[in-house]
This record gives sequence, structure tokens and C-alpha cells, in this order.
Amino acid sequence: MTTAIKKISLGNNGPLVSKLGLGCMRMSPTWGPTNNEESESIATIQMALDNGINFLNTGDFYGSGHNELLVGKAIKGRREQAFISVKFGAIFYGGHWLGLDLRPIAIRNFINYSLVRLGIDTIDLYQPCRLDNSVPTEDVIGTIGDLIKEGKVRYLGVSEITADQLRKANSVYPVSALEIGYSLADRQIEGDLLPAAKELGISVVAFANTAEGLLTGDMKAPLPTRSYQSHFSRFKGENLMKNLAKVELLKQMAAAKGFTPTQLAIAWVNTQGDHIMPLVSMSRRSRLPENMKAMQINFTSDELHALDAHFAPGAILGSTYLQR
Repeated sequence: MTTAIKKISLGNNGPLVSKLGLGCMRMSPTWGPTNNEESESIATIQMALDNGINFLNTGDFYGSGHNELLVGKAIKGRREQAFISVKFGAIFYGGHWLGLDLRPIAIRNFINYSLVRLGIDTIDLYQPCRLDNSVPTEDVIGTIGDLIKEGKVRYLGVSEITADQLRKANSVYPVSALEIGYSLADRQIEGDLLPAAKELGISVVAFANTAEGLLTGDMKAPLPTRSYQSHFSRFKGENLMKNLAKVELLKQMAAAKGFTPTQLAIAWVNTQGDHIMPLVSMSRRSRLPENMKAMQINFTSDELHALDAHFAPGAILGSTYLQR
């Protein structure tokens, strides 16, 4: 592959990371069984590293630690090429979400297990998967600050939080990155969260660029009964019909430009700022070239205006778990 991936600074004066991040969640069974071949997953991570994608995103609860073990195998012998981002705090049992455990004593326990599974001495970016006020923000963030001082963590990240929570966390310890869902179909964070991150000099790691598959152009109504999207009102009945009709504009523009709707959805997120990184989940090497090419797509001002107007906040009906 000849497509060069640009590097950006993660937060104010932070480390250089790839402008495209690799989400590793789909490589592990978090909410059910998976048929992914472990060897293919490892090869995908290594191919990403070979092509300059160094930001690897995982969580200690992805497959009950399976994902960290996988990443650990993939980066063995090439630790210096990888920037490892780990989320913690979510408690699952039997594939079901039970809640969060953000107590300082739990965080200190979680990180030791993560370091062993990953086979490393220091995690580059460590972050609670969200904050729910069950434990004071000062205690959660302060504990990570202590881990940074101890050398077990390099930088602090946060995930799926509000603008107020972001400001509070940053006042306890400087936040380098905010991980949050962002796409043409999910633009609610443009009101206050994105401006707050920019003001504070915090980079944005943007996942769900295709809005849970809505923007791929491949989704058809009705969804298969076992589809996880079926839990959300966006993907039900009349909402889904109207939402899929909205996606037609993206499909037409993609065809005219010679790309796929998915590539355009990633490209749109990429163009929203030099401090914004599209985080794209992949589990197969075959997906890598197309996602890298998406980072080279340019839009005319007319195209950006058309997308902005057509997918204005509220244009997509119904909610997903991204709406809070």
C-alpha cells in the first residue's frame, strides 16, 4: 500500500499518533460468539502497524480480556511501533452488561491484569469507558493520574462523557483524548462537547463513523431479527425506512466520486478537524486498503455543504445508545 497515513499530536504537545485509528473490538467476542480467526486478527493489526497505523484501541472487557491477549500477541517484538489505548470499568457477565466499577481499588486491579495480558510495562492511553457519578470524578481521574506518576500509564483519556464531565476531568488531570461516537448521523456532540474538547486542546477519537452500519449503504429494511441494531428505535419500522432514504444522497455522492458510502462517511469525520481521528473497527486485512484510501478523500465546499444540510442534527430519526 502506498497511501501514507498522516500523524497528529494527541492533545496539546502530546505524542504523535496516526490520524486513522484501528478499533480492535470486533476481533473478540464481547456480546456473543464470533467466528473471527485469531490469526487473521493478528495479521490485521500487524498490517496496520506496517502501514503506519499505530493507534490500537482495545478494552479490558472486550471478550473478557481476549482482545488484550490478541493485541499483546500482535505487538510482540514491535512494542515501540504501537500506541495502545485501553478502556476499563465495564462489567459483563455471560455476555450481559452489569454496570460500571470505577472505584480506585478496582482501577488498580484492572490495570495489572491489562499489563499482563498485553505483555507490556506501560499503557499509552488509559481511560474509563464512561463516567456515571457512582464514584467521584476526582477519585477516578486522580487514580489514573497516580498510575501515570507510577509509570504504568503515559496519558489520560476519557470516553463517552458530557462537556461538563470533560471539563471536570481535565481540571483534575490533563486529558489527552476524548473517545466518542461521531458521524454524519450522530452530530449531537457538535453543540457543546466538541467545542469543549477543542478549547481544552483535547484530541477526539471518533468511533461509529458509519452509525452502526446505517451509512454503509448496505443496510436494508427490515433488519434480521437477531440484529443488535434492532434494539434501537433508529432501526425500527418507519424510522428505519426514512433513515435509509436519507442515506441515498451519500450513496449517490459516493458513486459519483468513485468511492463507497463507508469511505465517504469516514472521510467526512476526518475532515472535521486536524485533532479528530476516525477510529475504524476492522478484523480483516482486506478492509485496510479501503479504509486507508478514505483518509485521502477530499470534498468540494458544495459537497460538504450538501452533506451538512442533508444530515443536519436531528435529520436521522430515532435513537441509539449514542444518544444520552
